[in-house]
Amino acid sequence: MDVVVIETPQLGDRSYLVHDGIVGLVIDPQRDTGRVEAAARAAGVRITHVAETHLHNDYVTGGLILAKEHGAQYLVNAADAVAFHRVPVSDGQLIQVGRLTVKVVATPGHTHTHLSYVVREDGPDGGRQAVFSGGSLLYGSVGRTDLVAEAETAGLAHEQYASVRRLVSEADPDAALYPTHGFGSFCSIGPASRIPASTIGQQTCSNHALTDPDEDHFVAELLENITAYPAYYAHMNPLNAEGPGPANLGVPDSVDAAELARRLRSGEWVVDLRHRVAFADSHLHGSVSFEYGSGSNFTSYLGWVIPWNQPLTLLGPLDEVEKAIRDLARIGIDSPDAAVGTEPGALAPDTPLAGYPHADWAGLVKDRTPDDVVLDVRRPDEFAASHVTGALNVPVYDLLQHITELPETRIWVHCATGYRASVAASLLDRAGRDVVLIDARFRDAAGAGVETS
Repeated sequence: MDVVVIETPQLGDRSYLVHDGIVGLVIDPQRDTGRVEAAARAAGVRITHVAETHLHNDYVTGGLILAKEHGAQYLVNAADAVAFHRVPVSDGQLIQVGRLTVKVVATPGHTHTHLSYVVREDGPDGGRQAVFSGGSLLYGSVGRTDLVAEAETAGLAHEQYASVRRLVSEADPDAALYPTHGFGSFCSIGPASRIPASTIGQQTCSNHALTDPDEDHFVAELLENITAYPAYYAHMNPLNAEGPGPANLGVPDSVDAAELARRLRSGEWVVDLRHRVAFADSHLHGSVSFEYGSGSNFTSYLGWVIPWNQPLTLLGPLDEVEKAIRDLARIGIDSPDAAVGTEPGALAPDTPLAGYPHADWAGLVKDRTPDDVVLDVRRPDEFAASHVTGALNVPVYDLLQHITELPETRIWVHCATGYRASVAASLLDRAGRDVVLIDARFRDAAGAGVETS
């Protein structure tokens, strides 16, 4: 048995190809299925089965597309109401994939119908095992339980506690554990670990869901750690239940200058992918900043902040536009338009350029006036842990609804690293507010002489 890991760090998820050297099973594929197909070609195996652990809340699945393209069996929980043909599977069912035996294990908690898969390599000694746990048992913690309905969150947390304990009882201690979430995904909760790999035995000794003997204490702790999650999550499960089609990942013809100017004047969303400092220095009036880059959470925050199903134009160099189109397709934002180029002024010469100042914490200490406001756009739990004394807190994902409530004065905006602050600063600038971007890490504020509480 061999397991190929296909990572999607932009969303904090992993997909898997598990195979016996001849045929393979794909688990929880993302919508851009080319990466999985490339892995299968490299391994020299045929994709005969595709399985979902659940109807995902954080991305649009590529499972149906992949199964159709390869004539593979598409394994989806029999209890899920879906609008497409699938092979319905349920708890305890055994499926043969070449020399691999796949056991279906019901693990409700992340969702009501969540499944995990215990895969055993056939052999005289019983063979090696691997456990694919989706959003159930993660490295160090478990999948969040508040994505179904607020009234069901606590009940699902109790189910999650029981499910992970049952799951470890179904596998050998040395079985490798392969979760889908937990690598930066908002679908994880609690003290998730950043380790790259783990086994069932290691998690049994270290995962708080397995080491806490008090179920009520575990549930209370889990519920205390619940934080906000991206607004686009609400659209993923219905899309996955309907049966998503293939994504168009091509870059469209660049929008001409007159059309781009019209979109900006009419208030459409024009997203500038360049570095946040370059945007602050000069950008097309009315555009907003969602810097594209490693570790930026570009996909999650764009899908969270910009209202769903709105016309969208991406502005930036070709390579970043290409990557952004792929990333957005993973969350169901299909076929955005594009204005390709590195100089915004050249893309719409008749559109005025705008800009706003940016500073570090020393700049705040030096130039802030008594009438100025410091706006913290981190999550409420981050703000509660520590914040600039006297600062206002409006999370970036709520800012559009609250801009008009902010004082009519200069606003210094910050977050933990500068990324969310850059999005917020661009929204404030778009709304005509006087803004300064604090492009600095919050952990450096006190050292620069900023009073924190």
